[in-house]
Amino acid sequence: MKTESKSITLISHIVIFLFAAICIIPLILLISASFTDQNAIVAHGYSFFPQVFSTAAYDYLFARGADIVRAYGVSVFVTVFGTAVGVAITTLIAYPLSRKETPYRNLIMFLVFFTMLFNGGLVPTYLVYTQLFEIKNTIWALIVPGLLTNGYYMMMMRTFFQTTVPSPLIESAQLDGASEYRILWSVVLPLSTPVVATMGMFTSIMYWNDWQNGMVYITKPEFFSIQNLLNRIMQDIQFITTNMQAGQGEAMAIMPTDSVKMAMAVMGALPILIAYPFFQKYFIKGIMVGAVKG
Repeated sequence: MKTESKSITLISHIVIFLFAAICIIPLILLISASFTDQNAIVAHGYSFFPQVFSTAAYDYLFARGADIVRAYGVSVFVTVFGTAVGVAITTLIAYPLSRKETPYRNLIMFLVFFTMLFNGGLVPTYLVYTQLFEIKNTIWALIVPGLLTNGYYMMMMRTFFQTTVPSPLIESAQLDGASEYRILWSVVLPLSTPVVATMGMFTSIMYWNDWQNGMVYITKPEFFSIQNLLNRIMQDIQFITTNMQAGQGEAMAIMPTDSVKMAMAVMGALPILIAYPFFQKYFIKGIMVGAVKG
């Protein structure tokens, strides 16, 4: 029995190691390419160790250091504020929908589910947000459209409340005279740390990686997020490369086009990679929240 258990453990470790390698190897290749000289990439391709070490890609990006710092500030604010408000709204909608006594609960759930299947399309959405709500070229354009609420997350949280939070616990709180907001804050949320942390992480990654809202609703550089700024830099490089004039071949040959792409990916993903280990403990803590004794 012990031999079988050790074999299962060994196989599990091997599988986990392979999955970890699949995730880590592309990241190592990405970082290596960002520090590789452009001519070396053209001559030898990508490798796990720089053929010719060079910081030209980062020098090219940091030449616009003030813009990058401002864009990082915009992304951090949008991610933190949007995640906090989005998770709060999702929780305030999901909790009543998890209670059987909520009026018209099934109708509201149908409307939430309907938004997962159909939408008005980009043009009507653009007209509503720009002409009715007038959020074009404002910070709200990076927070509200398509990101602030999510029907799938709402249904996940509702299901978690229904299956995990014991009804007798809510009933005992009601008998003690607690209001619904008090029950949600003091009883339901402490037992729901795993789903709240998961929704928060998913939402923050979605906000940080979003570039579509900035492309559609933002034209003023002061509101560019880091993703939008890096995308504009990439477009500038492609434009210069495509429209290369006679006599500029030598200058263009040393432009770190490929390594800049990799450096941009590193700069866009690095903050999330740094922040995730600090949030992981909340997932573990939430999973081990105490249970209700019968």
